Amino acid sequence: MGYLPSVYKRFIGEHPDIGRAWEQLTSACYHVGPLDQKTQQLIKLGIAIGLSSEGGVRSHTRQALLSGVSREEIEHTLLLGLSTAGFPAMIASYQWAKEVLDEGDADAAPDRG
Repeated sequence: MGYLPSVYKRFIGEHPDIGRAWEQLTSACYHVGPLDQKTQQLIKLGIAIGLSSEGGVRSHTRQALLSGVSREEIEHTLLLGLSTAGFPAMIASYQWAKEVLDEGDADAAPDRG
């Protein structure tokens, strides 16, 4: 499943029935229509940008990368948020996504130690 925030893991640990129901609902939403995984993740990222959801932007940036979305496609999605969600939402989202993208660069960088 990849990275999960500690608050999410704690919540699911304390409420496993809700966690299972949430995962089933999420899965059903992803599989109900014709959109491919990359497109779905870009849409989810766009929604998170519009909501100024830090957790959503970080999560869907990670999920987009895992789905094969390029850095350039993520950056384009962020910039598209400017004219719809406004500068404050876009620039905050830009920062959150860039931090995730930079984490990926750090993971891929050779060990210099």
